[in-house]
Amino acid sequence: QLQLVESGGGLVQPGGSLRLSCLASGSTLEHYSIGWFRQAPGKEREGVSCISTIDGHAYYRDSAKGRFTISRDIAKKTVYLQIDSVKPEDTGVYYCAATDVYHCTGFVFRSFFDHWGQGTPVTVSE
Repeated sequence: QLQLVESGGGLVQPGGSLRLSCLASGSTLEHYSIGWFRQAPGKEREGVSCISTIDGHAYYRDSAKGRFTISRDIAKKTVYLQIDSVKPEDTGVYYCAATDVYHCTGFVFRSFFDHWGQGTPVTVSE
């Protein structure tokens, strides 16, 4: 059974950077496409990025292009989400999720993913 654990969240000042990690256990990372979601306070959880299992292609929602970078280290069973030039609107709980679908075509939808981590909170503030 695949399990996902996020880490790397915390308090960061506007303009700073942070890297979130999603560690997979119970299965090999190559079998899954991994997505990152953000849930801002009082808002719906939204998909921000995804990396496909079959070719490592990265997908981003429009609002995440340019500042968000997703990557993976298969040997370490970890997927990363780098966020640069953070803004207050990046505040929220970040979740990683997995699907055995080869490509991330539906990554903006929660229903596209079958496995979820518990989330790591990010607060962008002075």
